[in-house]
Amino acid sequence: MTQFSSFKRNDIFNKLTEKQLDVFVIGGGITGSGIALDAVTRGLSTGVIEMQDFAAGTSSRSTKLVHGGLRYLAQFEVKVVAEVGKERAIVYENGPHVTTPEWMMLPFHKGGTFGPFTTNIGLRVYDFLAGVKKSERRKMLSPEQALNKEPLIKQEDLRGAGYYVEYKTDDARLTIEVMKKAVQKGAHAINYAKAADFIYGESGKLIGVVVRDQLTGETYNVYAKKIVNACGPWVDDLREMDGSKKGKSLHLTKGVHLVFPKKRFPLQQAIYFDAPDGRMIFAIPRDKKTYVGTTDTSYDGNIAHPTMTEADRDYLIDAINYMFPSLAMKATDVESSWAGLRPLIAEEGKSPDEISRKDEIFISDSGLISMAGGKLTGYRKMAEQAVNTVVKQLKEEEGILYSKSDTHDLPISGGEVGGSKGFERFKKRKAEEAKVLGIDEEIALMLIKKYGANIDTIFELYQSKQDEAKKEAIDPIVFAQLIYALEYELTYKPVDFFIRRTGGLFFDINWVRTHKDNVIAYMAKVLDWTDEQKKAYSNELDDLLHEAVHPEK
Repeated sequence: MTQFSSFKRNDIFNKLTEKQLDVFVIGGGITGSGIALDAVTRGLSTGVIEMQDFAAGTSSRSTKLVHGGLRYLAQFEVKVVAEVGKERAIVYENGPHVTTPEWMMLPFHKGGTFGPFTTNIGLRVYDFLAGVKKSERRKMLSPEQALNKEPLIKQEDLRGAGYYVEYKTDDARLTIEVMKKAVQKGAHAINYAKAADFIYGESGKLIGVVVRDQLTGETYNVYAKKIVNACGPWVDDLREMDGSKKGKSLHLTKGVHLVFPKKRFPLQQAIYFDAPDGRMIFAIPRDKKTYVGTTDTSYDGNIAHPTMTEADRDYLIDAINYMFPSLAMKATDVESSWAGLRPLIAEEGKSPDEISRKDEIFISDSGLISMAGGKLTGYRKMAEQAVNTVVKQLKEEEGILYSKSDTHDLPISGGEVGGSKGFERFKKRKAEEAKVLGIDEEIALMLIKKYGANIDTIFELYQSKQDEAKKEAIDPIVFAQLIYALEYELTYKPVDFFIRRTGGLFFDINWVRTHKDNVIAYMAKVLDWTDEQKKAYSNELDDLLHEAVHPEK
């Protein structure tokens, strides 16, 4: 069994350096995770490093939609719409616990971007291109029907609405579940490990990577036949390190989202709407919150740490008050927020909003394979293309034949529940089991949706660790999730647990404030942190808690 525990970090480094790998992936976001899974299922020995935590960059900071690309239809990117529409269904069936269909309403007002006629045609074309199943095909609503579904939308000049299905996801959990499946299949993956330098052979070809453990400062040499750069916003940094950054380059844009308590923003229906400047914005209900996004502005700051500014916040609040005038939303109503970067491939003369979201592969003279651009929804297809490139090269160089991609019908970790239909039955069954254990139904359903088929381990930890949880003064449900995160999800820092593994900082910020001190104390003890580490990791979480509410000037 391949290790994925924070108590076994040394073992993972040893496995990475034991012998030459077939493929070594740099970057542990959704793209790198997808590539690792595709490669290992074709029989390639595979390693992955991530310099921060898995999904810490773009892959935990998206709009959290596996969407079919309706907006690309407006840019006439027909191929993108067709591909992401079909991929969306695959992502859903392979991980129904982390992805859920969500009906989206597109209201149109007099003088808006969309009208009844163009929307009807657009959604019909979209249904056709994206291969939307019958039960999820678009409907057209009258103004009365639209207001009935969402009374908060602007009534003045309302001409009706389009109604179609998007899929919402937990992007960070999706990433970690894909990575866990890759590890289960034999990949060796480690976070907080940075590509510090490249190693070249006599012919100038890339043969390895000097990897620095970000926690200890120790370095390791990892050798591989093929090295894939899947670093998202950092793709160009690696190309620069390789001396091969020429031709096309990345254009980074920033997207900010705001989160509100349901009581303050009682949205009952997801809405895709016109902002005053004509851009399109999402407002989405999620558990006991409503979140709104996104902005789209060019970015040239610290890639590892994009933040919300006052201008970003005010832009979104103005958009909310434009479409939902009765709310009279103010800056003080924001409960949390996040900012993420989109690594787009630069196109001359286009605004951030107009740049294509398509992906491309760049191959340098040294052999570095870089995967640039792309979208969350298309991660599996991108991975397939990247690994096709690897196996084609290996066939030409060594005559080795590898099988075709095997991920089309492969459930990700937690997704082994018999697809979307099976998951409905699974949820009922596991909710009954939770009741017997004395777990509240609402909490049980939250856990089942978070962990899917891995819920049995959570239940087992909940039962067996009651005394220890009490001793550590940690709620037993939180404690079960924490132990699981440490043992099975390579969680090392408080931010890993409170942001990527649970989504707490974004969607339940008060839960984080309640539990953080005792969780940190326990992690410090079992992971044997120094006093400096404990202080640094606590401060890191506190800074992010502050930033989620207080924007930059």
